[in-house]
Amino acid sequence: MRLFTTITALRCDLTVRKAQRPDGTVGFVPTLGNLHLGHLSLIRRAKLDNDIVVVSVFVNPLQFGPQEDFKQYPRTLEQDLKRCEETGVDVVFSPAPEILLGSSLLSSPTATPTSTLDLPTRTQVIPPQSMTDRLCGSARPGHFPGVTTIVAKLLNIVRPNRVYFGQKDAQQLAIIRRMVADLDWPVEVIACPIVRETSGLALSSRNRYLSPEQRQQAEALYRSLVRGEQIFNQGILSAAAIKQAVWSELSNVSVLKVDYVELVDPETLKPIQNIEEAGLLAVAAYIGSTRLIDNIVLRNRRPILAIDGPAGAGKSTVTRRLSEALGLMYLDTGAMYRAVTWLAMQSQVALQDEPAIAELVHQCQIDLVPQQDTLQVLINQQDVTEGIRSPEVTANVSTLAAQPAVRQALVKQQQSYGRKGGIVAEGRDIGTYVFPMRN
Repeated sequence: MRLFTTITALRCDLTVRKAQRPDGTVGFVPTLGNLHLGHLSLIRRAKLDNDIVVVSVFVNPLQFGPQEDFKQYPRTLEQDLKRCEETGVDVVFSPAPEILLGSSLLSSPTATPTSTLDLPTRTQVIPPQSMTDRLCGSARPGHFPGVTTIVAKLLNIVRPNRVYFGQKDAQQLAIIRRMVADLDWPVEVIACPIVRETSGLALSSRNRYLSPEQRQQAEALYRSLVRGEQIFNQGILSAAAIKQAVWSELSNVSVLKVDYVELVDPETLKPIQNIEEAGLLAVAAYIGSTRLIDNIVLRNRRPILAIDGPAGAGKSTVTRRLSEALGLMYLDTGAMYRAVTWLAMQSQVALQDEPAIAELVHQCQIDLVPQQDTLQVLINQQDVTEGIRSPEVTANVSTLAAQPAVRQALVKQQQSYGRKGGIVAEGRDIGTYVFPMRN
């Protein structure tokens, strides 16, 4: 593992690593440091998905307000480096503030900017106001512009294939996803589950500010979310009723100063009145001077069943039988790869011409129509159910399936099927997926 504190050295190292592994992928985990098991779960996921893992340790001054805990925020670089090395990180990037923000922003050698308002002459990345004027954004007006400005700089420096964030900071996750999508950056934003203590308390660097008694009181946040989820599982989809259940549970702990209880769309963060597909149930509260947040996602649908494995392992047969037994719709992702291979061959595009294939696959539409005994496959409204099983397609499908642009396009279409069925497919870009059918 190597530690770098300058942009030039980091870029030089990554250039060398990528030259040694031209097809290798880079996973990036940006952190404020003071790493705990939640951070380590992101790193382990990045290790599973990528050949090179980069972790940044940077206490971003722009995301702290004037009255917040920037100076008190725990800085434990030596411990963080040890944990990164034990987890298999390849590169740690830990720059000083002036490296990322420029020395001109400091009025003196000891001065520190406390918000984006201190940088009126510097380029900033400002997320949509509709995503920042609620939840944590209403109490921390400079926070998210500070986050997006620094995350944008880090993404531009590292240039990863994938970047990893925890679901605990759900508003931050949604905003960064929106930023990446709006700016057409070629990076996949991966959300990782919240890691909790046995009591249910979400892991956070700020938990260390709590006394033993306050930690016990803080457990009420997760209990309140679970209570809201119980109401939801009873078939009550009203946001007002679910939030009332959360408020009722929180009121049992008098020392809690509740900032908000909200139910919003997980992607747009707009308030919802009823949960149609999914709702982000989020809460923030103060215990003493420590502000804690937590959330859960309520999905008004049954979970996806995914089966993955090598060719010839029998996953298609098993999946068909499961879909019949459980009354689910069967989605054969292998047929989708065969369909675009068939289209490329019919269009007489050279299968090794990745730009031409990317152009073709991003403009096509695949439809999978369940029949009584089979699955009808349409591409651009043409029935290719039989054609995609030809020896010629079989011989060439692996060539297209190995191309990142093809996988990216088909994952989007698979996710589209998931949304139609009330499911968003996350994670692997291969395998056989089963989605629940709507009633």
